[in-house]
Amino acid sequence: MDIEKKIELICRPPTEEVLTIKELRELLETNEHPGHYIGFEISGALHLGNFIVSGFKINDLLKAGVRCQVFFADWHSFINNKFGGDWEKILTATKYYEKAFKFFCPGVEVVVGSELYHNNDEYWRNLLRFSKHMTLNRTLRCLTIMGRNENEKLDLSQYFYPPMQATDIHAISADIPHGGVDQRKAHILAREIFPKMGWKKPVAVHHHVLMGIAEPVKLETNDKLEQVVASKMSKSKPWTAIFIHDTPEEIKGKLRKAWCPERQAEMNPVLEIAKHVVFHESTSFTVERPAKFGGNVTFESYEQLEKTYVGGALHPMDLKNGVAEVVSKIIAPVRSYFETDREAKECADVVREAKVTR
Repeated sequence: MDIEKKIELICRPPTEEVLTIKELRELLETNEHPGHYIGFEISGALHLGNFIVSGFKINDLLKAGVRCQVFFADWHSFINNKFGGDWEKILTATKYYEKAFKFFCPGVEVVVGSELYHNNDEYWRNLLRFSKHMTLNRTLRCLTIMGRNENEKLDLSQYFYPPMQATDIHAISADIPHGGVDQRKAHILAREIFPKMGWKKPVAVHHHVLMGIAEPVKLETNDKLEQVVASKMSKSKPWTAIFIHDTPEEIKGKLRKAWCPERQAEMNPVLEIAKHVVFHESTSFTVERPAKFGGNVTFESYEQLEKTYVGGALHPMDLKNGVAEVVSKIIAPVRSYFETDREAKECADVVREAKVTR
């Protein structure tokens, strides 16, 4: 595959930003199979946002010849009080995440934090060396990567989260750190400090963060990224998420209640799902509806769908039903895997029954 085709795959939606395209091209010219990193904190059940959208992008990178590595951050999860800090549940959930991503993204490599850190003196030396280049104020500004902010009461371990995440990127030899735009601060940190450490500056890839299906959170800020992060699909707010274990009936029921203002495209979660999930997997999208309401209609692009919806020629309920149908089909193989594979089902049951903590 030529370099321009690889760049096209890496940059296609849901990618929103590459830092930088020039550096990406230079990397691909010198390394046919660069290393990749995407990290996941281990917590509750996987959903459209943290699994399907991320998985789509991982698969794009795999097609581009990138050596993709999914990092399961079990120690980060402990630090951030996931599963109430219950280590056994975190380990079981890690196995659940591993099975899910290996099924959905064939060819991906898995790295587990606790295994990487075990008897790894070099990692801990590098972590402290990296931290010498950070101020406390910079650390506080980075806390949003773990869903926290500087006004919260935190324990000391949580301040190590940002430099650990950046050091992880180097430890697994990743040329391309990748994540949602909510992880941007960690990757910028790595890009700024790695050269000071004598390490190669990585090329960061950021994909769209899918918003939850509830009404968006209203913030007193003009910062669009803060608004997106505050409204993102979250397992700690299950009414905002469509999980990979949801049945077609559950998906349809959730989307029927979803926030979907008529004739409005901005901050419309149902249109977001159409754009980043439905049209990622298909070049067309058919909405079925009775003849008295105009009959079935097929859209050949997201732009055509959005224009029709904003113009009022497509009713919110018809859009919701159409999106529910496609999402159910996309999720079906993963849901079936967790229903039929005994070990996968046991891991999923532990995760689904556990109380999700923020």
